[in-house]
Amino acid sequence: MNKIYLLAVFAIAMGALEAIVVVYLRQLYYPLGFNFPLGFLSPQMLSVEWLREAATIVMLFYIGMIAGENPLQRFAYFLYTFAIWDIFYYAWLKVLLNWPSSFLTWDILFLIPVPWIGPVLAPIICSLTMILFSGMIIHFQKRGYVFKIKPVEWGLIVAGVIIILGTFMWDYSKIIIDDGLLSRFWILTKDQQLLKNILNYHPTTYNWMAFLLGEILMLGAIILIFRRIKSNK
Repeated sequence: MNKIYLLAVFAIAMGALEAIVVVYLRQLYYPLGFNFPLGFLSPQMLSVEWLREAATIVMLFYIGMIAGENPLQRFAYFLYTFAIWDIFYYAWLKVLLNWPSSFLTWDILFLIPVPWIGPVLAPIICSLTMILFSGMIIHFQKRGYVFKIKPVEWGLIVAGVIIILGTFMWDYSKIIIDDGLLSRFWILTKDQQLLKNILNYHPTTYNWMAFLLGEILMLGAIILIFRRIKSNK
């Protein structure tokens, strides 16, 4: 069977596992339903969540390492598996909890190194972009094309990624900076006042313009790569 389908099944199952863990967490910490502000989250629980998220990324990364035949292909399979996992994580949450109520519902996307937040639609769009990019790499390499990404194309992709990650991490990073705790970043979980400020924070607006700029840069790079490689065959 094609690796793409096998990896998709694995990622969908991982998405279900992740969603089930979140169901347990929400029953324990948000029995009335998840929303902002976050409320109670102990330093120990935050550390455990960091470990869980890191373990998840390692698992997805090594699936890509096993599936790929060269560095770029391994990277592509990692992106593909990550994207399918992320999309189906939300699909399973909808099945299990009937959540989110809409694509614009706010969620905690990640916690490493600071909480990432944003409307559910944003990471889904990112995942679709990753599927497009990884699919292009796999498609061309499997058909014998010489697939190389030029520095300027990498530059566009990296710039887009940085901008989008900035939209996710800006709110809580600003809290840390405003509290003058950036120099003590690695002991933030022990700062009770900071934790209180984080847990009491309620996001209101998302920077869709910056997100759109990041997507344009990445999609522009993908189009440039596609046209160049297609014309060089």
